[in-house]
Amino acid sequence: MSTTKSNVLITGSSNGFGYLTTLTLARKGYKVWASMRNVEGKNASKKQELLNIASEENLDIEIVELDVTNDDSIKKAVDQVIAKDGKIDTLVNNAGVMYVGISEAYSLEQAQQQFEVNFFGVLRTTKAVLPHMRAVKNGLIINVSSLAGRLAFPYFGIYCASKHALEAYSQSLSYELAPFGIEVSINEPGPFGTGLLYSGPKENDATVLTQYGDHQEVPMAMLKNFEGFFDSKEALNPQLVADDITKVIETPKGSRPVRVVSGIDYGTVDYNEKVAPIQQSLIKDSLQMEHLLKVAQN
Repeated sequence: MSTTKSNVLITGSSNGFGYLTTLTLARKGYKVWASMRNVEGKNASKKQELLNIASEENLDIEIVELDVTNDDSIKKAVDQVIAKDGKIDTLVNNAGVMYVGISEAYSLEQAQQQFEVNFFGVLRTTKAVLPHMRAVKNGLIINVSSLAGRLAFPYFGIYCASKHALEAYSQSLSYELAPFGIEVSINEPGPFGTGLLYSGPKENDATVLTQYGDHQEVPMAMLKNFEGFFDSKEALNPQLVADDITKVIETPKGSRPVRVVSGIDYGTVDYNEKVAPIQQSLIKDSLQMEHLLKVAQN
């Protein structure tokens, strides 16, 4: 079966940006596949909450189990979407976790776990949907990164590394997919009160933490400062990110931005504007691959 309605698959839809983007797009008439882990367990209440809203407002939302760290889970979710709709127009890679603490005190295993979600999770879902997008020479992938994917924050080292990797992968992929009519756009949110700050585990290496003395308290103090900001009148509504993602989806094919900064930017907008010409010159002049800068139209 296939549908003419534009559809969107969103990862990490149980809360935060994913939850808000699900409702925003559904209310605009999109068919939304809201994916999350543990739909019959931990997230059962979130699943039912979204389904209740969909019923009350007559929205086209379907909930699908998807764990970005599990290949089989991703395949089953994508197969389910294709079986029902026959296509995937847009993939929003939103699922993420944030490790904040003394970088040296995080174990190698913990660093790998951070990358499993924020980086390899995106690779897995992207690889799963791309054959379907290439088959019709059309599609959009939006990867939710962070200002921490462009800037480096102390005590966010592992998280920043995962997002910097995501940024590089996304930019390279945007060139490689342009001849197939597929676009890649990166959303870079600033600080928002979505609960992400406390989503990661504490550092494993107690010995290293002890050696840092009073400095080991700094990461938590930073989080408390952010928390205070989120409770202030100056705090921005996370809905801004959902709205920015929606704008990219609704922008005509071929003119979608490579990057969109949402909220407080700490100079990231300026950074992106200064780097963009250098990046473009690399592709156009140094590598003589100007054709990769233009998205093929159907």
